[in-house]
Amino acid sequence: MDPIRVPPEMFRFTSGDRAELYVSVLHAFGEANERLETALGLDDVRARLRSVGWLDALEDEDLARALDQLRDWNLVDVIQNHSENYRTATEYERRNLQYSLTRQGEAAFAGVVHAMGVLASTGALQTAVLDAISDRLGDLVRELDGGSDRRVFSTLTELEGHLEALRGNTKQFNGELQRLLRADGANLATFHEVKASTVTYLQEFLTNLEHRTHGIAVRIRQVEEYGVGLMHQRALLGADLPQLSGVDPGPEWLGHRRARWEGLRAWFLPTDGSPPRAEQLHLVARRAIITLLQVLDRITESRRRASSAVADFRGLAQWFTVVPAQDDLHRLWSTMFGLSSARHAHLAHPDPELVSSTSSWQDAPPVEVSPLLRTAGKTERFARTGRVRDVAAVRAARAEQARAERAELEAAWDMLDTGGAVRLSAFARLDHAVFERLLDLLGRALGTAPNRGGARRSTTSDGRIEILLWPPQDGAVARLTTPRGRFHGPDYEIEIRADGGRQVPRASGGRA
Repeated sequence: MDPIRVPPEMFRFTSGDRAELYVSVLHAFGEANERLETALGLDDVRARLRSVGWLDALEDEDLARALDQLRDWNLVDVIQNHSENYRTATEYERRNLQYSLTRQGEAAFAGVVHAMGVLASTGALQTAVLDAISDRLGDLVRELDGGSDRRVFSTLTELEGHLEALRGNTKQFNGELQRLLRADGANLATFHEVKASTVTYLQEFLTNLEHRTHGIAVRIRQVEEYGVGLMHQRALLGADLPQLSGVDPGPEWLGHRRARWEGLRAWFLPTDGSPPRAEQLHLVARRAIITLLQVLDRITESRRRASSAVADFRGLAQWFTVVPAQDDLHRLWSTMFGLSSARHAHLAHPDPELVSSTSSWQDAPPVEVSPLLRTAGKTERFARTGRVRDVAAVRAARAEQARAERAELEAAWDMLDTGGAVRLSAFARLDHAVFERLLDLLGRALGTAPNRGGARRSTTSDGRIEILLWPPQDGAVARLTTPRGRFHGPDYEIEIRADGGRQVPRASGGRA
Protein backbone atom coordinates (compact mmCIF):
# COMPACT_ATOMS: atom_id res chain seq x y z
CA MET A 1 0.00 0.00 0.00
CA ASP A 2 1.42 3.36 -1.04
CA PRO A 3 1.98 5.91 1.74
CA ILE A 4 -0.49 8.78 1.96
CA ARG A 5 1.01 12.05 0.67
CA VAL A 6 -0.80 15.19 1.73
CA PRO A 7 -0.08 18.44 -0.17
CA PRO A 8 1.96 20.65 2.17
CA GLU A 9 -0.33 23.69 1.72
CA MET A 10 -3.59 21.76 2.07
CA PHE A 11 -4.15 22.47 5.80
CA ARG A 12 -2.03 25.59 6.12
CA PHE A 13 -5.22 27.66 6.54
CA THR A 14 -5.78 26.13 10.02
CA SER A 15 -2.74 27.86 11.57
CA GLY A 16 -1.56 31.43 11.83
CA ASP A 17 -3.05 34.73 12.91
CA ARG A 18 -5.84 34.68 10.32
CA ALA A 19 -6.68 30.99 10.63
CA GLU A 20 -10.13 31.75 12.08
CA LEU A 21 -11.03 33.89 9.06
CA TYR A 22 -9.76 31.29 6.58
CA VAL A 23 -11.75 28.51 8.27
CA SER A 24 -14.88 30.69 8.30
CA VAL A 25 -14.51 31.46 4.60
CA LEU A 26 -14.21 27.78 3.73
CA HIS A 27 -17.17 27.12 6.00
CA ALA A 28 -19.16 29.70 4.07
CA PHE A 29 -18.34 27.95 0.78
CA GLY A 30 -19.27 24.60 2.35
CA GLU A 31 -22.66 25.95 3.44
CA ALA A 32 -23.20 27.31 -0.09
CA ASN A 33 -22.40 23.90 -1.58
CA GLU A 34 -25.04 22.36 0.68
CA ARG A 35 -27.54 24.65 -1.10
CA LEU A 36 -26.05 23.82 -4.53
CA GLU A 37 -24.49 27.27 -4.89
CA THR A 38 -21.04 26.59 -6.26
CA ALA A 39 -19.88 30.13 -7.16
CA LEU A 40 -20.01 33.15 -4.84
CA GLY A 41 -19.23 36.78 -5.40
CA LEU A 42 -17.63 39.06 -2.85
CA ASP A 43 -21.00 40.16 -1.45
CA ASP A 44 -22.23 36.55 -1.37
CA VAL A 45 -19.17 35.49 0.61
CA ARG A 46 -19.75 38.27 3.12
CA ALA A 47 -23.42 37.24 3.57
CA ARG A 48 -22.43 33.59 4.06
CA LEU A 49 -19.82 34.60 6.63
CA ARG A 50 -22.54 36.17 8.76
CA SER A 51 -24.64 33.01 8.49
CA VAL A 52 -21.78 30.82 9.78
CA GLY A 53 -21.15 33.06 12.80
CA TRP A 54 -18.50 35.58 11.65
CA LEU A 55 -19.66 38.87 13.24
CA ASP A 56 -16.44 40.91 13.24
CA ALA A 57 -16.09 43.94 10.95
CA LEU A 58 -14.37 42.97 7.71
CA GLU A 59 -13.27 45.35 4.96
CA ASP A 60 -13.47 44.40 1.31
CA GLU A 61 -9.72 44.53 1.00
CA ASP A 62 -9.24 42.11 3.92
CA LEU A 63 -11.79 39.69 2.49
CA ALA A 64 -10.25 39.90 -1.00
CA ARG A 65 -6.80 39.37 0.49
CA ALA A 66 -8.05 36.28 2.35
CA LEU A 67 -9.59 34.86 -0.84
CA ASP A 68 -6.36 35.50 -2.75
CA GLN A 69 -4.39 33.66 -0.07
CA LEU A 70 -6.75 30.68 -0.26
CA ARG A 71 -6.34 30.78 -4.02
CA ASP A 72 -2.56 30.66 -3.66
CA TRP A 73 -2.98 27.52 -1.54
CA ASN A 74 -5.10 25.98 -4.33
CA LEU A 75 -8.17 25.86 -2.08
CA VAL A 76 -10.27 28.44 -3.92
CA ASP A 77 -10.59 29.07 -7.62
CA VAL A 78 -11.69 32.37 -9.22
CA ILE A 79 -13.43 32.88 -12.56
CA GLN A 80 -14.97 35.84 -14.37
CA ASN A 81 -18.72 36.02 -14.67
CA HIS A 82 -19.49 36.99 -18.31
CA SER A 83 -23.20 36.24 -18.06
CA GLU A 84 -24.08 39.34 -16.06
CA ASN A 85 -24.85 42.87 -17.31
CA TYR A 86 -22.95 45.53 -15.40
CA ARG A 87 -24.14 49.13 -15.28
CA THR A 88 -21.10 50.76 -13.63
CA ALA A 89 -17.40 50.06 -13.28
CA THR A 90 -17.81 49.66 -9.53
CA GLU A 91 -20.50 47.05 -10.03
CA TYR A 92 -18.23 45.26 -12.51
CA GLU A 93 -15.37 45.14 -10.03
CA ARG A 94 -17.56 43.73 -7.27
CA ARG A 95 -19.58 41.22 -9.27
CA ASN A 96 -17.27 40.17 -12.04
CA LEU A 97 -15.11 37.81 -10.01
CA GLN A 98 -16.79 34.57 -8.84
CA TYR A 99 -15.10 32.31 -6.28
CA SER A 100 -15.60 28.57 -5.80
CA LEU A 101 -13.91 25.73 -3.94
CA THR A 102 -11.43 23.53 -5.74
CA ARG A 103 -11.41 19.77 -5.19
CA GLN A 104 -8.48 20.26 -2.83
CA GLY A 105 -10.46 22.93 -0.98
CA GLU A 106 -13.48 20.64 -0.65
CA ALA A 107 -11.23 17.86 0.66
CA ALA A 108 -9.47 20.19 3.12
CA PHE A 109 -12.72 21.51 4.57
CA ALA A 110 -14.20 18.00 4.73
CA GLY A 111 -11.10 16.85 6.62
CA VAL A 112 -11.48 19.63 9.18
CA VAL A 113 -15.19 18.88 9.63
CA HIS A 114 -14.46 15.18 10.04
CA ALA A 115 -11.69 15.86 12.56
CA MET A 116 -13.95 18.09 14.66
CA GLY A 117 -16.69 15.50 14.46
CA VAL A 118 -14.36 12.79 15.74
CA LEU A 119 -13.33 15.01 18.65
CA ALA A 120 -16.96 15.68 19.56
CA SER A 121 -18.31 12.15 19.10
CA THR A 122 -17.91 9.01 21.15
CA GLY A 123 -17.37 5.53 19.79
CA ALA A 124 -19.71 2.64 20.47
CA LEU A 125 -19.98 -1.11 20.07
CA GLN A 126 -23.44 -1.48 18.57
CA THR A 127 -24.99 -4.89 18.01
CA ALA A 128 -27.64 -3.11 15.93
CA VAL A 129 -24.97 -2.39 13.28
CA LEU A 130 -24.05 -6.09 13.17
CA ASP A 131 -27.72 -6.98 12.75
CA ALA A 132 -28.03 -4.35 9.99
CA ILE A 133 -25.01 -5.83 8.15
CA SER A 134 -26.54 -9.29 8.38
CA ASP A 135 -29.92 -8.02 7.15
CA ARG A 136 -28.41 -6.16 4.19
CA LEU A 137 -26.42 -9.26 3.18
CA GLY A 138 -29.65 -11.26 3.29
CA ASP A 139 -31.38 -8.62 1.15
CA LEU A 140 -28.44 -8.69 -1.26
CA VAL A 141 -28.79 -12.47 -1.66
CA ARG A 142 -32.47 -12.06 -2.51
CA GLU A 143 -31.88 -9.15 -4.91
CA LEU A 144 -29.17 -11.06 -6.76
CA ASP A 145 -31.67 -13.82 -7.34
CA GLY A 146 -34.13 -11.90 -9.51
CA GLY A 147 -33.97 -8.30 -8.26
CA SER A 148 -33.24 -5.19 -10.24
CA ASP A 149 -29.78 -3.66 -10.72
CA ARG A 150 -30.85 -0.49 -8.90
CA ARG A 151 -31.89 -2.51 -5.85
CA VAL A 152 -28.54 -4.33 -5.93
CA PHE A 153 -26.75 -0.96 -6.00
CA SER A 154 -28.79 0.58 -3.16
CA THR A 155 -28.49 -2.52 -0.96
CA LEU A 156 -24.72 -2.71 -1.54
CA THR A 157 -24.40 1.00 -0.70
CA GLU A 158 -26.31 0.52 2.57
CA LEU A 159 -24.14 -2.49 3.41
CA GLU A 160 -20.93 -0.49 2.88
CA GLY A 161 -22.32 2.36 5.01
CA HIS A 162 -23.04 0.00 7.91
CA LEU A 163 -19.57 -1.52 7.58
CA GLU A 164 -17.96 1.92 7.67
CA ALA A 165 -20.02 2.80 10.77
CA LEU A 166 -18.86 -0.43 12.43
CA ARG A 167 -15.21 0.28 11.64
CA GLY A 168 -15.30 3.92 12.72
CA ASN A 169 -17.24 3.35 15.94
CA THR A 170 -15.13 0.34 16.89
CA LYS A 171 -11.81 2.14 16.36
CA GLN A 172 -12.96 5.18 18.30
CA PHE A 173 -14.45 3.15 21.14
CA ASN A 174 -11.30 1.03 21.40
CA GLY A 175 -9.19 4.20 21.67
CA GLU A 176 -11.42 5.61 24.40
CA LEU A 177 -11.40 2.25 26.16
CA GLN A 178 -7.60 2.09 26.19
CA ARG A 179 -7.44 5.66 27.53
CA LEU A 180 -9.91 4.68 30.24
CA LEU A 181 -7.75 1.70 31.20
CA ARG A 182 -4.71 3.99 31.58
CA ALA A 183 -6.56 6.77 33.44
CA ASP A 184 -6.47 7.08 37.22
CA GLY A 185 -9.34 9.49 37.75
CA ALA A 186 -9.41 12.29 40.30
CA ASN A 187 -12.89 11.52 41.65
CA LEU A 188 -12.84 7.92 42.78
CA ALA A 189 -16.61 7.70 43.09
CA THR A 190 -17.20 8.90 39.52
CA PHE A 191 -14.26 6.87 38.22
CA HIS A 192 -15.63 3.73 39.88
CA GLU A 193 -19.08 4.32 38.37
CA VAL A 194 -17.68 4.87 34.85
CA LYS A 195 -15.62 1.69 34.93
CA ALA A 196 -18.51 -0.36 36.34
CA SER A 197 -20.89 0.90 33.63
CA THR A 198 -18.25 0.16 30.97
CA VAL A 199 -17.94 -3.44 32.19
CA THR A 200 -21.73 -3.83 31.97
CA TYR A 201 -21.73 -2.33 28.45
CA LEU A 202 -19.01 -4.70 27.25
CA GLN A 203 -20.75 -7.73 28.76
CA GLU A 204 -24.00 -6.84 26.98
CA PHE A 205 -22.13 -6.39 23.69
CA LEU A 206 -20.43 -9.79 23.95
CA THR A 207 -23.80 -11.53 24.45
CA ASN A 208 -24.53 -13.56 21.25
CA LEU A 209 -21.63 -11.83 19.44
CA GLU A 210 -20.31 -15.14 18.10
CA HIS A 211 -23.79 -16.08 16.86
CA ARG A 212 -24.13 -12.76 15.00
CA THR A 213 -20.68 -12.94 13.38
CA HIS A 214 -21.29 -16.56 12.33
CA GLY A 215 -24.55 -15.56 10.63
CA ILE A 216 -22.78 -12.76 8.74
CA ALA A 217 -20.03 -15.15 7.56
CA VAL A 218 -22.68 -17.59 6.28
CA ARG A 219 -24.38 -14.87 4.24
CA ILE A 220 -21.05 -13.68 2.82
CA ARG A 221 -20.53 -17.20 1.47
CA GLN A 222 -24.02 -17.14 -0.05
CA VAL A 223 -23.24 -13.90 -1.90
CA GLU A 224 -19.90 -15.25 -3.14
CA GLU A 225 -21.64 -18.36 -4.48
CA TYR A 226 -23.48 -16.00 -6.83
CA GLY A 227 -20.24 -14.20 -7.73
CA VAL A 228 -18.77 -11.02 -6.27
CA GLY A 229 -17.62 -9.69 -9.65
CA LEU A 230 -21.05 -10.21 -11.19
CA MET A 231 -22.65 -8.49 -8.18
CA HIS A 232 -20.39 -5.47 -8.61
CA GLN A 233 -21.14 -5.29 -12.34
CA ARG A 234 -24.87 -5.26 -11.64
CA ALA A 235 -24.38 -2.60 -8.97
CA LEU A 236 -22.38 -0.51 -11.49
CA LEU A 237 -25.26 -0.70 -13.94
CA GLY A 238 -27.66 0.34 -11.18
CA ALA A 239 -25.41 3.24 -10.12
CA ASP A 240 -25.75 4.90 -13.56
CA LEU A 241 -22.55 6.95 -13.15
CA PRO A 242 -22.07 10.08 -15.30
CA GLN A 243 -18.94 10.72 -17.39
CA LEU A 244 -18.34 14.39 -16.65
CA SER A 245 -14.60 14.42 -17.32
CA GLY A 246 -14.61 12.19 -20.37
CA VAL A 247 -12.96 9.35 -18.44
CA ASP A 248 -14.91 6.20 -17.70
CA PRO A 249 -15.51 6.19 -13.90
CA GLY A 250 -16.44 2.51 -13.89
CA PRO A 251 -13.01 0.91 -13.25
CA GLU A 252 -12.23 3.22 -10.33
CA TRP A 253 -15.70 2.68 -8.88
CA LEU A 254 -15.33 -1.09 -9.14
CA GLY A 255 -11.92 -0.86 -7.45
CA HIS A 256 -13.48 0.90 -4.48
CA ARG A 257 -16.24 -1.73 -4.28
CA ARG A 258 -13.71 -4.60 -4.32
CA ALA A 259 -11.70 -2.91 -1.57
CA ARG A 260 -14.84 -2.49 0.56
CA TRP A 261 -15.77 -6.15 0.06
CA GLU A 262 -12.28 -7.24 1.09
CA GLY A 263 -12.69 -5.08 4.18
CA LEU A 264 -15.96 -6.87 4.96
CA ARG A 265 -14.26 -10.25 4.60
CA ALA A 266 -11.39 -9.12 6.81
CA TRP A 267 -13.92 -8.43 9.57
CA PHE A 268 -15.89 -11.66 9.35
CA LEU A 269 -14.36 -14.17 6.86
CA PRO A 270 -10.67 -13.52 5.97
CA THR A 271 -9.37 -15.18 2.83
CA ASP A 272 -5.86 -15.76 4.22
CA GLY A 273 -7.04 -17.84 7.17
CA SER A 274 -6.15 -15.20 9.75
CA PRO A 275 -8.49 -14.58 12.69
CA PRO A 276 -11.43 -12.27 11.82
CA ARG A 277 -11.30 -8.78 13.26
CA ALA A 278 -14.64 -9.44 14.94
CA GLU A 279 -12.94 -12.26 16.88
CA GLN A 280 -10.09 -9.91 17.80
CA LEU A 281 -12.70 -7.42 19.00
CA HIS A 282 -14.15 -10.19 21.16
CA LEU A 283 -10.74 -10.84 22.73
CA VAL A 284 -10.09 -7.13 23.28
CA ALA A 285 -13.44 -6.72 25.00
CA ARG A 286 -12.84 -9.75 27.25
CA ARG A 287 -9.37 -8.50 28.23
CA ALA A 288 -10.83 -5.05 28.92
CA ILE A 289 -13.47 -6.53 31.21
CA ILE A 290 -10.82 -8.42 33.18
CA THR A 291 -8.60 -5.33 33.42
CA LEU A 292 -11.47 -3.09 34.47
CA LEU A 293 -12.58 -5.55 37.14
CA GLN A 294 -9.03 -5.66 38.48
CA VAL A 295 -8.90 -1.86 38.55
CA LEU A 296 -12.26 -1.76 40.31
CA ASP A 297 -10.93 -4.18 42.94
CA ARG A 298 -7.89 -1.95 43.49
CA ILE A 299 -10.10 1.13 43.80
CA THR A 300 -12.34 -0.65 46.30
CA GLU A 301 -9.37 -1.77 48.36
CA SER A 302 -7.82 1.71 48.31
CA ARG A 303 -11.05 3.26 49.56
CA ARG A 304 -11.10 1.08 52.65
CA ARG A 305 -9.57 2.45 55.85
CA ALA A 306 -6.01 1.24 56.20
CA SER A 307 -5.21 -0.47 59.53
CA SER A 308 -1.87 0.09 61.27
CA ALA A 309 -0.24 -0.81 64.58
CA VAL A 310 -0.17 2.87 65.57
CA ALA A 311 -3.93 3.20 65.07
CA ASP A 312 -4.56 -0.03 66.98
CA PHE A 313 -2.47 1.09 69.97
CA ARG A 314 -4.23 4.46 70.02
CA GLY A 315 -7.59 2.72 70.08
CA LEU A 316 -6.42 0.44 72.88
CA ALA A 317 -5.23 3.46 74.87
CA GLN A 318 -8.69 5.00 74.55
CA TRP A 319 -10.21 1.80 75.92
CA PHE A 320 -7.88 1.88 78.92
CA THR A 321 -9.08 5.40 79.75
CA VAL A 322 -12.77 4.42 79.87
CA VAL A 323 -12.62 0.99 81.60
CA PRO A 324 -13.71 1.71 85.22
CA ALA A 325 -12.68 -1.31 87.33
CA GLN A 326 -9.16 -2.59 88.04
CA ASP A 327 -10.12 -6.17 87.29
CA ASP A 328 -11.49 -5.11 83.92
CA LEU A 329 -8.21 -3.39 83.13
CA HIS A 330 -6.28 -6.59 83.87
CA ARG A 331 -8.73 -8.59 81.80
CA LEU A 332 -8.31 -6.17 78.89
CA TRP A 333 -4.53 -6.37 79.21
CA SER A 334 -4.57 -10.17 79.23
CA THR A 335 -6.95 -10.28 76.26
CA MET A 336 -4.89 -7.93 74.09
CA PHE A 337 -1.38 -9.11 74.85
CA GLY A 338 -1.87 -12.65 76.19
CA LEU A 339 0.82 -12.13 78.86
CA SER A 340 -0.85 -14.40 81.42
CA SER A 341 0.57 -17.34 83.31
CA ALA A 342 1.39 -20.51 81.43
CA ARG A 343 -1.57 -22.83 81.09
CA HIS A 344 0.52 -25.91 81.89
CA ALA A 345 1.91 -24.52 85.16
CA HIS A 346 -0.73 -26.42 87.17
CA LEU A 347 0.35 -29.81 85.86
CA ALA A 348 2.07 -32.11 88.39
CA HIS A 349 4.27 -35.19 88.18
CA PRO A 350 2.60 -38.60 88.37
CA ASP A 351 4.07 -39.00 91.86
CA PRO A 352 4.49 -35.53 93.41
CA GLU A 353 6.14 -36.93 96.52
CA LEU A 354 9.25 -37.89 94.54
CA VAL A 355 9.89 -34.25 93.60
CA SER A 356 10.30 -31.60 96.26
CA SER A 357 8.17 -28.50 95.97
CA THR A 358 11.27 -26.37 96.42
CA SER A 359 13.06 -27.92 93.44
CA SER A 360 13.90 -25.61 90.59
CA TRP A 361 12.12 -26.13 87.26
CA GLN A 362 15.49 -26.50 85.64
CA ASP A 363 16.43 -29.40 87.94
CA ALA A 364 13.01 -31.09 88.12
CA PRO A 365 12.17 -33.80 85.60
CA PRO A 366 9.88 -32.70 82.73
CA VAL A 367 6.12 -33.08 82.83
CA GLU A 368 4.26 -34.43 79.79
CA VAL A 369 2.02 -31.75 78.29
CA SER A 370 -0.91 -32.81 76.10
CA PRO A 371 -0.99 -31.31 72.56
CA LEU A 372 -4.69 -30.65 73.14
CA LEU A 373 -3.75 -28.11 75.81
CA ARG A 374 -2.10 -25.86 73.23
CA THR A 375 -4.95 -25.97 70.72
CA ALA A 376 -8.01 -26.16 72.97
CA GLY A 377 -6.74 -24.95 76.34
CA LYS A 378 -7.58 -28.20 78.15
CA THR A 379 -6.18 -31.68 78.63
CA GLU A 380 -7.70 -35.00 77.62
CA ARG A 381 -10.27 -36.52 79.89
CA PHE A 382 -10.68 -40.25 79.70
CA ALA A 383 -14.25 -41.39 80.30
CA ARG A 384 -16.65 -44.13 79.25
CA THR A 385 -17.01 -44.62 75.51
CA GLY A 386 -20.18 -43.06 74.14
CA ARG A 387 -22.99 -45.25 72.86
CA VAL A 388 -23.16 -45.82 69.12
CA ARG A 389 -26.38 -44.40 67.74
CA ASP A 390 -28.72 -46.83 66.01
CA VAL A 391 -29.41 -45.26 62.60
CA ALA A 392 -31.50 -48.09 61.18
CA ALA A 393 -34.74 -46.17 61.72
CA VAL A 394 -33.31 -43.01 60.12
CA ARG A 395 -32.05 -44.99 57.17
CA ALA A 396 -35.42 -46.65 56.68
CA ALA A 397 -37.23 -43.29 56.86
CA ARG A 398 -34.89 -41.78 54.30
CA ALA A 399 -35.35 -44.76 51.96
CA GLU A 400 -39.14 -44.44 52.27
CA GLN A 401 -38.92 -40.72 51.53
CA ALA A 402 -36.75 -41.40 48.46
CA ARG A 403 -39.27 -43.99 47.19
CA ALA A 404 -42.13 -41.55 47.70
CA GLU A 405 -40.29 -38.77 45.84
CA ARG A 406 -39.45 -41.15 43.01
CA ALA A 407 -43.06 -42.29 42.78
CA GLU A 408 -44.19 -38.65 42.73
CA LEU A 409 -41.71 -37.90 39.94
CA GLU A 410 -42.84 -40.92 37.91
CA ALA A 411 -46.47 -39.87 38.36
CA ALA A 412 -45.63 -36.37 37.17
CA TRP A 413 -43.91 -37.72 34.04
CA ASP A 414 -46.92 -40.01 33.44
CA MET A 415 -49.24 -36.99 33.49
CA LEU A 416 -46.99 -34.86 31.30
CA ASP A 417 -46.22 -37.43 28.61
CA THR A 418 -48.18 -36.18 25.59
CA GLY A 419 -48.00 -39.21 23.31
CA GLY A 420 -47.42 -36.82 20.42
CA ALA A 421 -47.46 -33.13 19.56
CA VAL A 422 -50.13 -31.21 21.48
CA ARG A 423 -50.80 -27.60 22.34
CA LEU A 424 -49.78 -26.34 25.79
CA SER A 425 -53.41 -25.41 26.45
CA ALA A 426 -54.33 -29.13 26.24
CA PHE A 427 -53.10 -29.61 29.85
CA ALA A 428 -55.84 -27.19 31.06
CA ARG A 429 -55.62 -27.98 34.80
CA LEU A 430 -52.56 -29.41 36.62
CA ASP A 431 -51.45 -30.11 40.14
CA HIS A 432 -48.91 -27.53 41.30
CA ALA A 433 -46.07 -30.09 41.59
CA VAL A 434 -46.75 -31.37 38.07
CA PHE A 435 -46.97 -27.76 36.86
CA GLU A 436 -43.49 -27.07 38.27
CA ARG A 437 -42.13 -30.08 36.35
CA LEU A 438 -43.75 -28.73 33.18
CA LEU A 439 -42.24 -25.27 33.72
CA ASP A 440 -38.81 -26.86 34.21
CA LEU A 441 -39.11 -28.70 30.88
CA LEU A 442 -40.31 -25.55 29.10
CA GLY A 443 -37.42 -23.56 30.54
CA ARG A 444 -34.90 -26.17 29.38
CA ALA A 445 -36.34 -26.12 25.86
CA LEU A 446 -36.53 -22.32 25.61
CA GLY A 447 -32.91 -22.10 26.76
CA THR A 448 -31.71 -23.92 23.61
CA ALA A 449 -31.30 -22.55 20.09
CA PRO A 450 -33.96 -23.51 17.51
CA ASN A 451 -33.05 -25.77 14.60
CA ARG A 452 -33.76 -24.98 10.96
CA GLY A 453 -37.39 -25.98 11.39
CA GLY A 454 -37.84 -23.67 14.37
CA ALA A 455 -38.08 -26.52 16.89
CA ARG A 456 -36.28 -26.44 20.22
CA ARG A 457 -35.17 -29.68 21.85
CA SER A 458 -33.98 -30.47 25.36
CA THR A 459 -33.80 -33.35 27.84
CA THR A 460 -33.74 -33.74 31.59
CA SER A 461 -30.44 -34.09 33.42
CA ASP A 462 -30.74 -37.90 33.51
CA GLY A 463 -31.62 -38.02 29.80
CA ARG A 464 -34.87 -39.95 30.34
CA ILE A 465 -37.39 -37.29 29.33
CA GLU A 466 -37.22 -35.37 26.06
CA ILE A 467 -39.23 -32.28 25.08
CA LEU A 468 -39.74 -30.79 21.63
CA LEU A 469 -41.13 -27.26 21.38
CA TRP A 470 -42.50 -25.33 18.40
CA PRO A 471 -43.65 -21.67 18.52
CA PRO A 472 -47.36 -21.08 17.86
CA GLN A 473 -48.06 -19.98 14.31
CA ASP A 474 -51.40 -18.37 15.13
CA GLY A 475 -50.29 -16.35 18.19
CA ALA A 476 -52.67 -18.24 20.49
CA VAL A 477 -52.43 -17.88 24.28
CA ALA A 478 -52.52 -20.88 26.65
CA ARG A 479 -54.24 -20.65 30.04
CA LEU A 480 -53.36 -23.27 32.65
CA THR A 481 -54.97 -23.54 36.09
CA THR A 482 -53.21 -24.81 39.25
CA PRO A 483 -54.34 -24.86 42.87
CA ARG A 484 -52.12 -21.81 43.47
CA GLY A 485 -53.21 -19.64 40.54
CA ARG A 486 -53.36 -19.32 36.77
CA PHE A 487 -50.67 -19.33 34.13
CA HIS A 488 -50.89 -17.35 30.84
CA GLY A 489 -48.35 -17.73 28.04
CA PRO A 490 -47.84 -18.51 24.35
CA ASP A 491 -49.72 -21.64 23.31
CA TYR A 492 -46.62 -23.60 22.24
CA GLU A 493 -46.87 -26.87 20.38
CA ILE A 494 -44.99 -29.40 22.54
CA GLU A 495 -44.19 -33.07 22.57
CA ILE A 496 -42.95 -34.75 25.77
CA ARG A 497 -41.77 -38.34 25.59
CA ALA A 498 -39.53 -40.84 27.34
CA ASP A 499 -36.12 -40.89 25.70
CA GLY A 500 -34.71 -43.88 27.52
CA GLY A 501 -35.30 -46.25 30.40
CA ARG A 502 -38.92 -47.20 31.24
CA GLN A 503 -41.43 -46.30 28.59
CA VAL A 504 -43.92 -43.88 30.12
CA PRO A 505 -47.60 -44.60 29.33
CA ARG A 506 -49.12 -42.14 26.89
CA ALA A 507 -51.59 -39.66 28.32
CA SER A 508 -54.58 -38.51 26.33
CA GLY A 509 -54.73 -34.92 25.09
CA GLY A 510 -55.83 -32.89 22.11
CA ARG A 511 -53.39 -32.61 19.23
CA ALA A 512 -52.39 -29.36 17.58
